[in-house]
This record gives sequence, structure tokens and C-alpha cells, in this order.
Amino acid sequence: MIITLKRREGMTHDEFKHYQQNIHRPLLMSIPEANQYIRRFVVSYPIPAPRYPEPVYDSVVEAWFDTMADLEALFFSDNFLRIVDPDHENFIDLSTFGRVISEEDVVIDRQ
Repeated sequence: MIITLKRREGMTHDEFKHYQQNIHRPLLMSIPEANQYIRRFVVSYPIPAPRYPEPVYDSVVEAWFDTMADLEALFFSDNFLRIVDPDHENFIDLSTFGRVISEEDVVIDRQ
């Protein structure tokens, strides 16, 4: 799953990043379903790139799961819906929230 996030109005990018890393992420990691079902979790933040346009989003999240059932077990769990999901409105502009459920097609992997 790839999720695009834009900060809520009135919040700077630095405030958004701090909130996401230090308040929201610990909430997510506090529920047992996160440790049980997430296989990889990556958050990317834009960096200055002078020859490229200003980024539209404040972060892009990659959440990896073994199966669709695992993804749904996390996002539809009582703990996620009760503890984690309500926190999103504290730092995200929910009107711009984007989500893509995807399957990876690796073209080059030079690890």
C-alpha cells in the first residue's frame, strides 16, 4: 500500500514531520496488529530539489503486507479504528489523502 499525506492547514512541514514521527507512529506501533501484520514500513519526506517542482505531499508511506487479508486485518482491527485512525485528523488534510493498493513489479534491483 502506498499512502500520500499532506499536512493539515495551519501546520508547518516540520510540525507535520515531528507529529508523524513522534506522536502518530508510536500510536501505530503500540497496537499488536502492527507488529503482527506489517512486513515493511517506510516513510519518505521530500527534500529540496532545485530543478524539480515543489512537492504536492508532505510524506509518502509504503506499508508492506504478505497478503490482502493481513492488510485488512490491520486497517479494520478494533485497535486501529479506535486508537490510530482518529489521530489522522490531528496532522493530515484528510481531503487530500491518497491510497493505492498495489503489487510491485521490480524492474531493477541492484542491491
